[in-house]
Amino acid sequence: MTIPKVSFFNVLKNAKSILSNPLPFHNKNFEKHGDVFEVNLGFGNSVIFTRDAGFAKHMLQNQHRKYYKSPLQTKDLGKYIGNGLLTSNGDHWLRQRRLIQPAFYKKKIDVIAKTIRETINEELSRIEVDVSMDIYPLMNDLAFKVVAKSLFSYTDTGNTMARLQHITEAAQKSLIREIRQPYKRWWFYLSGQIKSTLTLTQEARDILNDIIEERRRSEDTYDDLLDMLLSSKYEDGSSMDNERLIDEILILFVAGHETTSNALSFCLSLLALHPEIQESAYAEITKYGDQELSLMEQFEKSKYVAQCIEESMRLYPPAYFSDRVNIEKDEFNNIELSKGTTVLISFFEIHRHKDFWENPTVFDPNRFHPDNKKKYSDWYFPFGAGPRMCVGSNFAMYEMIYAVSELIRKYKISTSISEIEIKPLITLKPVNAILKFEKR
Repeated sequence: MTIPKVSFFNVLKNAKSILSNPLPFHNKNFEKHGDVFEVNLGFGNSVIFTRDAGFAKHMLQNQHRKYYKSPLQTKDLGKYIGNGLLTSNGDHWLRQRRLIQPAFYKKKIDVIAKTIRETINEELSRIEVDVSMDIYPLMNDLAFKVVAKSLFSYTDTGNTMARLQHITEAAQKSLIREIRQPYKRWWFYLSGQIKSTLTLTQEARDILNDIIEERRRSEDTYDDLLDMLLSSKYEDGSSMDNERLIDEILILFVAGHETTSNALSFCLSLLALHPEIQESAYAEITKYGDQELSLMEQFEKSKYVAQCIEESMRLYPPAYFSDRVNIEKDEFNNIELSKGTTVLISFFEIHRHKDFWENPTVFDPNRFHPDNKKKYSDWYFPFGAGPRMCVGSNFAMYEMIYAVSELIRKYKISTSISEIEIKPLITLKPVNAILKFEKR
């Protein structure tokens, strides 16, 4: 099969709009060329783009051993956040996954449930009533602090957490420039932009190293994620050293707070735009009255709230793309892939594919009713798929269900915006998520 090609000239011609938001450019090419096409990036480099859900599952699940994450994630992202779960391949990834995954089992999350709830309640107390506000900064702070306090029970309210948050966001901005303008990479090195960002990320590593060393010296037990990671053992009985711990903590910060804050902001915006759906969620939440529920009980009983979150992540998947490189020759549906081919998977396009979804741009949480959910499972990738599916997916869902439930329980949410604006960076972010909260 011959794959349609998009020329390097076409990329250069659209460089400004691609840098701002590449999704319309991708959509135009998908509509023109079909579910698979190749983009020439210049200097002998090219990338295959796909919105074929079967192709995605082939790479992520069915034949995952033949595919590694590309240098975009392992090298470019890795130079800023280290060689952890998100950025590693092969035996190193497998060893780390086996060590870390137990920390995110449901029974482990139950240990830190009180921290999650208290942190969310504290952040939601900052809501200004009857005032239009951009909800994203609040959700960003909420998600960051939930990760920070769940990770290492950190109570600092000064500059340390704010500094870590600033550094992770600065690194993301630097990386996005490199990804979208690969032909300018020489300039980013020559101008010192990359060196400056690396200096910042080393500062973050130093901050985290101090926190880890302080914990190692402490005789107290905190029952947080850091305690779990420090006590975890590899198969040979050894533990993670500080460098590996820092790699994993940085990745938990980036992956754990960015995606969650985005998903929460999108979900709340959609509920504000659809008051009838919001009221259905409120009816579910209030069905239990003042009954005190644990985080796990709330998770189990908040079926419709979960459907709202799942549908919002279909329309606006925070991790809106991923990529793979095949480490050996492969073939899928008559597409021959020579060794070393880079394939970019657009979850954004898969989640809106008109062949998979009825009325794909409509917000309809009933798609994820238990009776319907299985029907869509092959076309839905909010946390990825296969062995590399997000290790923190349960943690994220518990956090989001509790936050959304508490907001709807206390407030009617409205908005003056008519449509949701997006900003695709490493994750898919909302822009101008202006909402108003009225006490119920």
